[in-house]
Amino acid sequence: MLDLIDTRPRGRKCDGTSRREFLRIGALGLGAWSLPQLLAARAHASSANRTSRPASVILLFLDGGAPQHETFDPKMEVPREYRSAFGVAQTSMPGVHFGSQLPKMASLAHRMAILRTLTHADGDHGGATHWMKTGMPWPPEAFGKAATIPQQHPSVGSAVAKARGPVNDRTGVPTYVRVLSNHGGFPGDDAVWLGHAHSPFRVGQSRENPMLANMGLRIDREQLEDRRALLRQMDAFRREIDVTGSANAMDAFQQQAVDVVLGRARQAFDMTQESQAIKDRYGPGLGQELLLARRLCEAGAGFVTLNNGYWDFHDGLIPGCEKLNPPLDQAVSAFMEDVQSRGLENEILLVVTGEFGRTPRIGGGGNGGRDHWAPINDALLIGGGLRMGQVVGESDSRGGHVRSRPITPGEFFSTVLHAAGIDPAIQFQHPSGRPIYQLEDRKAIEELL
Repeated sequence: MLDLIDTRPRGRKCDGTSRREFLRIGALGLGAWSLPQLLAARAHASSANRTSRPASVILLFLDGGAPQHETFDPKMEVPREYRSAFGVAQTSMPGVHFGSQLPKMASLAHRMAILRTLTHADGDHGGATHWMKTGMPWPPEAFGKAATIPQQHPSVGSAVAKARGPVNDRTGVPTYVRVLSNHGGFPGDDAVWLGHAHSPFRVGQSRENPMLANMGLRIDREQLEDRRALLRQMDAFRREIDVTGSANAMDAFQQQAVDVVLGRARQAFDMTQESQAIKDRYGPGLGQELLLARRLCEAGAGFVTLNNGYWDFHDGLIPGCEKLNPPLDQAVSAFMEDVQSRGLENEILLVVTGEFGRTPRIGGGGNGGRDHWAPINDALLIGGGLRMGQVVGESDSRGGHVRSRPITPGEFFSTVLHAAGIDPAIQFQHPSGRPIYQLEDRKAIEELL
């Protein structure tokens, strides 16, 4: 059998340590959820609200909370203790600046929508991440308890899987995929009461091959073919005596499980099919993850989550940004040029944001730092058929509060769902029997439509 292990939610502590999470496809069915079992469960899940031509979504989550001043809202006109620590880069839009470590992205800003006034009320990593991946807050009593309070509401990615169907009917690619990075993130990615069928298909990493070692076969291809032939013979025998037809169904799920590894679905995960030149353009680490996300979306995935970071710079703001900003700049700019060359700029929506922003004033130790700051956060929306080349919302003079046009997480994800071809007012039935809205605020950002 081929087994998918570890579909459970995972947490992350503020110090950057993680609980282990991985995807393994192996020779024996050792986990509670084998891949055929998962596919069978997903086949029985509801596929209401399917769309004919939805955009695929990539959520590039700047885990830990990226500083708005050093990324997309530098505020160089204010005193030194508030403005960007690195100066500015003029973007391709007059009067709009990014931090100086993002020159390639700045040159492509006319093909982005820059949101500068995302706002909510939770300054804790766990609660803010929950809000910015599900569109809904944690209850107030959960504040500060990221390690002990489970996810309360389905992720937006799970909502896409529920609405569109958990597996692409044409290619066999999972609708919702999470690429596991070095930082696993806080609760917010899973389906919870929507059921395991709509949780993300987790792609693991390894030291030797940071992307796809876990997608490899644990037995050679000839041996696998022998086992498939034996399986077909056994299933044919069962079909002769099974008047209920259940053996036929099981045969289909076993075949689909194999196809995930050997068929087109596996090809989407196979980075060896990309040229070295395109890999080099994207860069290592985050770049390879974003390239994989593009491949998955091109093959029919509906929602792919990447966690990038860790951006929690209470101290060490300067070395932290020096480490994380250049790879972000290279990866996102390469992605934008790549999807345009492939004619996919309207078919894929890239979302770049984190759980919150950072304090407007630099403090901390010798290297300086910025603390958690929920009142304002930045985001980029790129492609997906939305209106690009604009800045939505304005922060105050020091970049700490909303001056005009506040945007809630609900409005933000209503726009994402709109691009994905899903009604932002979609409801799902809670186990209690009550219909539950995915989002509290269900009006998309009009400026982008």
